[in-house]
Amino acid sequence: MTTHSPAGSRHVLVVDDEPHICRIIQYKLEQGPYEVSVCHDGLSALERLRQPDPIDLVLLDLMLPQIGGLEVLSELRRLAHRLATPVLVLTAKGDDSDRAQALALGVLDVVTKPFSPRKLRARVDDVFSG
Repeated sequence: MTTHSPAGSRHVLVVDDEPHICRIIQYKLEQGPYEVSVCHDGLSALERLRQPDPIDLVLLDLMLPQIGGLEVLSELRRLAHRLATPVLVLTAKGDDSDRAQALALGVLDVVTKPFSPRKLRARVDDVFSG
C-alpha cells in the first residue's frame, strides 16, 4: 500500500490488483486535490477500511485476489464508520448480476474497464462537487 498526503486533499482509496491501473489512477488523481492510497487485494483493502482514518472515496475493482470486490463492499457497508463512504466500482466484468449487486450495496456508479483516466477523474470530481 502506498500513501501520499498533500495538505487539504480528499483521500481516495484505490483497490485494484493491476499495478499499472493503480499507477494511472494515482497519477491522474494526484494532479488534483487528492491523496491516494492503493491496495492490491481485498484482504489488505478490508484491513485499511477497518482503520479509523478518513477515506473520502473508494475506487473498487470487483475481481480481486483473496477477497472479491463484492465481499469487500458488503463488509465495508457493515462498518459503522464507513456507512456513508462513497464507492465507485471499476470492473472489466460486464456481468449484469455483479453490477446489480454492487448497485444494491449502494455504489455510486460502475465504471467499466477500459476507461478513460480523464473521464474517471471527472467522475471523481463530480462525487465531491455534489
